[in-house]
Amino acid sequence: MRIYLESFGCSASQASAEVMKALVRKLGHELLDLDTADQAEVYICNSCTVKYTTEQKILHKIRSLGNKNVEVIVSGCMPEVQLEDVLHANPEAHILGVNSVSSLGDLLFSIEQRNKQGIFREDHLEIYTHKPLGFLNVPRERFNSNIHICQISQGCNFACSYCIVKYARGKLYSFSPNEIVKDIRTAVADGCKEIWLTSQDDSQYGMDTGFKLPELLRMISKIPGDFRIRVGMMNPISVQPILKDIVDVFDSEKIFKLLHLPIQSASHSVLKKMNRLHQMDAVEMIIAKFRSRFRDLSLFTDIIVGFCSETDEDFKETVEWVKKYRPDKVNISRYSPRKHTKAFSFRNLDSRISVQRSHYLHKVCEDIKLESKQGIIGWKGKVFASKYTEIGDILTRTDSYRPVIISGSDLRPGQCANVEIIASKPGYFLGRVVNK
Repeated sequence: MRIYLESFGCSASQASAEVMKALVRKLGHELLDLDTADQAEVYICNSCTVKYTTEQKILHKIRSLGNKNVEVIVSGCMPEVQLEDVLHANPEAHILGVNSVSSLGDLLFSIEQRNKQGIFREDHLEIYTHKPLGFLNVPRERFNSNIHICQISQGCNFACSYCIVKYARGKLYSFSPNEIVKDIRTAVADGCKEIWLTSQDDSQYGMDTGFKLPELLRMISKIPGDFRIRVGMMNPISVQPILKDIVDVFDSEKIFKLLHLPIQSASHSVLKKMNRLHQMDAVEMIIAKFRSRFRDLSLFTDIIVGFCSETDEDFKETVEWVKKYRPDKVNISRYSPRKHTKAFSFRNLDSRISVQRSHYLHKVCEDIKLESKQGIIGWKGKVFASKYTEIGDILTRTDSYRPVIISGSDLRPGQCANVEIIASKPGYFLGRVVNK
């Protein structure tokens, strides 16, 4: 069968898509790219349910393709919490649960057999698995051959009032550290130079087993080879119990000095309504500990604007926090009410207020980024070569994960070099190799 797979959402979703693409090829089906997607007999939508706009895009797509008699499979988070919406858009859509990545082959076989028998679009098929299976140590077709996305856990033990992912992916289930290490060893042997550790919250890893993230990072750092580790998002409340150990283990030269710490808001009244369990003084302590140890640390954060009952003063607190701590990257989202969440019953702000606040915060963040970038031009230091760009230049990373593109160099992924940053562009820096 001719199959087109489209994936939405987070890096964990992207990792699942890589596994499913490999399964499609292994079973002998033709995997189409975007240019030939309109020839697909089967469309696999690896869905995301975090934002309303993404949800609507997905529902429109599966509805329109169903009307064209294309077999549609919906995987990922949406079927777990919005099955009724999915089947209303396309009653014949087949369902693959978020934990059932490894069962895609069974679903494709059933569709193929039904079609051979002339049973077209009669009843939709569903496969759900309670326990997450097939996420580690399986073939995958990577979006970039130099980057391996390793999912270390599934689910979350907290209950933010706005978050639907908790209902889609369930309680925390940490994968075996030995299986994770085996998975990464194989990826390094395959030539991967950058390892992304992903989950709903990396610092929750092991809260269900007692084998915590710092111990896992120590094991991964001991794997032989020239590679670097990017630790994914860590929530402040789950960083606090492991703060000393996590700062210590970040000393490893294999771990990028990148702290992705989502605050969502700097207002305690908003955090309380969000059911975010951290206090801002704890956030500030975490940042202070990391920055005192790693002078060139990169700080990423996530912020939701326009959450229910957010006042002008609440928003101002968040803006002032951003100006004070100057994150290198801020992922800004306008609040999007999601069914099944506690916040869905709250009274929403006028959408025009959310739009205005989003635009204003984006402007503040851009001004900070431009000013910070100017201060980095002229920086000299060691970089790690990560991957080739589409035009053949080499993308390198500083220890703090800043992207530096170098042209006309014989650097290869996995090598290190001393460089000088000579200019900045939107999203990256330009550099040149220098002598020690």
